[in-house]
Amino acid sequence: MKKIFRPVDFWKSAIMTLPDASFFELVRSVFGKIKTPFNKQILLENLAAFLQRPEIRRNISAYIDEDDAKIIAAVAALGEPAPGEMESFFSGEFSYVRLHDLIVNLEERFILYRFRDEDSGRLALNPVLKTILAPFAAGTPLLFPSTPAPEKKSAAAPPACDDRVLAGIISFVRDEKIFFKAEGEFRKKISELSEDIFPGIDIHALIRGLQVLGILRQEGDALFPDLSKIYGFGQLSERERLEYLAAGICCFIKYSLSPADISPYLYRRRVKSLGSFIHRIVDEMETERLYPPQTIGRIAGILARDFSGGEEIDSATIVTAMEKAGLLVRYPPDNFRLRYATKIADNDPAAGNCAEEKQATPHIAMDTAFSCVVYPGISYSDLMSLALMLSVRETGTAARFELTRDSAIRAFDCGFSARTMLDLLTRLSGGRIDKNMAWTLADWEKRYNEVSLFKGLVLCLSPERRYLAETKPLAGLITATLAPGVFLLDETAGQSAEAVLQKAGVDIFAGQARAGGTKWTAAELDANGSPPGKLPFAPLAQNSSPAQSGGDAPPAVLAISSPETPDSQALPEASALIDGFHSFLEKARFSKEERDELFARIDRRLVLCEAQLQDAAVRYEKLEARGLDYAGKAMIAKQAIALKSPLEIFWTGRTGADHVTGIPVVIEKSGGESALVITPLERDGEGGTEELRIPLGKISLLRRIKKSIFEHDPGMTGRSSH
Repeated sequence: MKKIFRPVDFWKSAIMTLPDASFFELVRSVFGKIKTPFNKQILLENLAAFLQRPEIRRNISAYIDEDDAKIIAAVAALGEPAPGEMESFFSGEFSYVRLHDLIVNLEERFILYRFRDEDSGRLALNPVLKTILAPFAAGTPLLFPSTPAPEKKSAAAPPACDDRVLAGIISFVRDEKIFFKAEGEFRKKISELSEDIFPGIDIHALIRGLQVLGILRQEGDALFPDLSKIYGFGQLSERERLEYLAAGICCFIKYSLSPADISPYLYRRRVKSLGSFIHRIVDEMETERLYPPQTIGRIAGILARDFSGGEEIDSATIVTAMEKAGLLVRYPPDNFRLRYATKIADNDPAAGNCAEEKQATPHIAMDTAFSCVVYPGISYSDLMSLALMLSVRETGTAARFELTRDSAIRAFDCGFSARTMLDLLTRLSGGRIDKNMAWTLADWEKRYNEVSLFKGLVLCLSPERRYLAETKPLAGLITATLAPGVFLLDETAGQSAEAVLQKAGVDIFAGQARAGGTKWTAAELDANGSPPGKLPFAPLAQNSSPAQSGGDAPPAVLAISSPETPDSQALPEASALIDGFHSFLEKARFSKEERDELFARIDRRLVLCEAQLQDAAVRYEKLEARGLDYAGKAMIAKQAIALKSPLEIFWTGRTGADHVTGIPVVIEKSGGESALVITPLERDGEGGTEELRIPLGKISLLRRIKKSIFEHDPGMTGRSSH
C-alpha cells in the first residue's frame, strides 16, 4: 500500500508543471490580480503559505461535507487512483457527472491534485493540508456502509451450504448411478430430485464447485466422490472449507466452464489464489453487521489492488459464490451477514476432530428404526462417514438420512464393516439404536461377503454359490477358472455379469467398481470409524498475506467497521461562512456577471477569506444554457467540441424526458435544423458507445462539464461552475 501523502515538494512539482495559463488562473483564484514582475516559484511558495494559515485551514476543514469525505477516504484507500478507478469504485452511488464535479471541486479547493505516472493521470491528497485531511483519509467506514444485524436471526434466509449439506451432496452423488446427459448436463430426474432434497440451494453450483476442487469427479455419465480428498478436506477449518468451495464456484462461474473443461489440476493454482482472496474478505467483515453487496464489492476492489494471485477480481461473482457456498447469509431485501459459525480461529483443527467433540452428547436422533436427523455441531469426519453409509432424504429445515440396503452395500464397498457402522450410529445417537438394526446389518454383511465381483474381472463364488458358474448365462461369460470358486471373466462383461447374477436371484454382491476406486482395510479405520484423508489444499490462514509472499498481514486492514469517524458534518459552520461571504459580496461593487461568478465561487466553497472577494480577478464563463437560449446552446456545444469536454444534456425524446452525458463530436446542419452528435459516456445510468444525434431545439438543458485544471486543455482559462 502506497503512502497516503507524498512530500510537499512533490505537490509543488505537480503545480509547477501546469501550463502557464492554468497555473496563473489557479493563483488568481486566491490572490486576485497578479502584479508584475512576478516569479512562479515565489507565487507557489506564497500559495503554500496561504494554505497553512490557521484561519484558512479551519475554513477548508469546515467546508468538507460527507461526499467530500468519501472522496478523500477513497483516494487514500485506493492509493492514488486514476479517475477511472474512482468511477468503478463509486459505481451505483455517484453518476459520472456527479463524481467528476466532486473531484474537480476538491481540486479547485486545493484538497486534491493530479500528477502523471506512467502515462496515466492519478489523484492524490495535498500534503500541505495533511493535518486536516489525515482524519478524513482514515474514515474508511464511510466507504463501506453496514448496519447492525438484528438480534433475531429468523429474518435471514437459511445458509446455502454447511457441512451437513456437503454430507448430503456426497450421499446423493453415491446414490445416483447415472447423473448426466450425454452433453454433460444434469438429467431431469437428478434436477427434480435434488430440488426436493436440497430446497433453496443451488445444488448445481455446489456440485460444479466441488468438481473444480477435485472432491467430485465426472466419468462419463456418472459422478464419483474422491473419498480420500473428502476426508482430507476435514483437516481444514469449516470456514476454510467454505472459502475453498466459494473459490471453486467462482472459477466455474468466472470461466463459464463446460463439464468437459473442469480439471482440478488445471485450476488448482487459481482456486488457491481465489481462496486466499476470499479469506481476506472474510477477515474484513464482522458477524454482527449487515453488508449490502456494494460494500462487499468495494472491500474486494480495495483488496484486489494488493492481490498478487494473478486473477482479475469480479466483485459480483465473488459475492455470488460466497452466498452459494454458505459464507454469506442473505437478509431481505438485499443485505448479507457473515455466518457466525465461520468466524472461528483459523487454527481450529478440522472443525471438530478433537477429543472434546467425541463426547457422549447425541449428534443424531433416530426418528425411525433406520433413519435419523443430524444435529448441527457434529464433527466433519463423522458427517462424512454417515454420508458413506446412509442415503440423504432432506437438508431443509432438518438434515435427515436413512440406512438402506444399497447405502450399506456402498459402505461395505469402502471397507466399512457392520460393526463399524453400528458403533458409529450408537455413539452418535447416545445408544438409542433399534435392536433390529444390528441383525439387519449383520445379515446384509453376510450376504455381501458370499458373492464378490471385482473389476478385473474376477468372479469369486462361495461354496454355497458355486453352482451359479454352471448355469448357462454365467458359464458363457467365464473365460478361465483360476481356483475353486474363482473365475476370470471377459473385461467387458461387468454389466452382463451383474445382470446375470441379479436374474439368478443374487441381489447383494460385492463390487469394488462401485466404490469410486477407494476401499479401506479395517486397520486403516480409526477407533471412531474414520478413514485416512489426503489434504487437498493448504490452510488459507497461512496464505492470506496481501502479496502472498512473506510477512504476515494483520487482519482487518481496512478497519471498515470502526465506530470512530472524523466529524465531516460541519454544515452549520460552513453555512455561516457562506452566508458571511454572501453578505460581504452584496456590499461590494461588481457588475452583474462578475457578481454572479463570485456567488457561484462562494457556493462551490472556493472562497476561504474576504480578501479573495476584494481583489478578485473575475473571468465570466458560460457553462450552461436552457430552453430557448439557442445561441447559448450552440456556443457551449462548440466550446465543448474544441476542448473535448463532456456535455450533460437533457431533452424530450420520443418516450419522454431523456438524459445523456458524453463527448460532443460535431454540430450537423440539415435543412433549417442543427443537431449535436455526441458519443455517450453515460445514459440514464447505462453506458453506451453508439452515437446520438440530438436537435439543439429539443434540448432543455445543455451543460458543459468542466475538465480538471490539471488536464492541460488549451483555452481552459475560466474557473466558473454555474
